[in-house]
Amino acid sequence: MSRLPSKWNVWSISLLALLVIGIFYHVIQRPLSFIIPIVVLGGIFLLYKYPPSFIRGNSSQQGRTYVKQSRTAASRTKPKKPRSKTVPFRVIEGGKEDDDLPKYH
Repeated sequence: MSRLPSKWNVWSISLLALLVIGIFYHVIQRPLSFIIPIVVLGGIFLLYKYPPSFIRGNSSQQGRTYVKQSRTAASRTKPKKPRSKTVPFRVIEGGKEDDDLPKYH
């Protein structure tokens, strides 16, 4: 017994088989109609993955390298700001009077 997913019924399998046959027949009859879109989409993908330098927009920083400062160097250059005080949580009493429930639980 084959273990097909529940959404694969007879109609889905027959539609998929006809689709594969149609694509195969179309590739045999007119191969150029599939090669051109594949080349165009491949070119778009390559330009997206590896954009040229004039598209990237970093022409102003050509030749410059970014040097990351270490923590000690960064702490020496910046003055230390005083940290804010830690304030304990305050309980704000509500206006609802309910005698049935205890105030603390």
